[in-house]
Amino acid sequence: MEGDCLSCIKYLMFIFNFFIFLCGASLLGVGIWVILDPTGFREIVAVNPLLVMGAYIVVGTGALLFLLGFLGCCGAIRENKCLLLFFFLFILLIFLAELSAAILAFVFRDNLSRDFFIKEVKKHYQGSNSSQIFSSTWNSVMTTFECCGVNGPQDFEDALYFNTLYPSDIVPEDCCRRTSPSRNAEFLSKEDCLMGSENYQNTEGCYTVILNSLETYVYLAGALAIGVLAIELFAMVSAMCLFRGIQ
Repeated sequence: MEGDCLSCIKYLMFIFNFFIFLCGASLLGVGIWVILDPTGFREIVAVNPLLVMGAYIVVGTGALLFLLGFLGCCGAIRENKCLLLFFFLFILLIFLAELSAAILAFVFRDNLSRDFFIKEVKKHYQGSNSSQIFSSTWNSVMTTFECCGVNGPQDFEDALYFNTLYPSDIVPEDCCRRTSPSRNAEFLSKEDCLMGSENYQNTEGCYTVILNSLETYVYLAGALAIGVLAIELFAMVSAMCLFRGIQ
């Protein structure tokens, strides 16, 4: 009877570790895609160092789960105590890393707020021709998503550096409407846009546009994270049961 239970745990552990392997591959693929995607996610991530860290955490976690799934499958099938022990310890380390990430996200949640980005734009934005990383990133975001500022064009009314460098322009040229969302595309009317004509400006704020664009992916990532946590819990319990049952 005990042997049948151990055999059942063994094959269940193999199946669930196979799912961990697949989840790790998925997280690894999504993380790499977000970092390298040429259509705008790279620019969004670069806006804030915490987002950069988050993207690399996703890649690292995916790689670890990929490896753990492999170790768990091998340990279960071969009934190897050494592999099972390493598997359990790695799973425990991942739990601690996930807990740390959750605490950091809670502590620094204000750094992703609308007000935070508005303050940063007004304080650091230097115009469309600037090579400064913050300004060039915002220019790429505004062009790619066809938006302007955080809430809208009004964000540049008291932007310190922008008003000093471009005193005659109401908005930067990357707020101006183009024939397509590309910096190489032609403006509909750059002069009218810079003078304040809303007919030739992208009037919607980037914060709302980006949130709407990412909403589906946020829910997907949350559901995937919950699934991974449930699988990890089962895998840890199974590994200890199998470890203690192996002679």
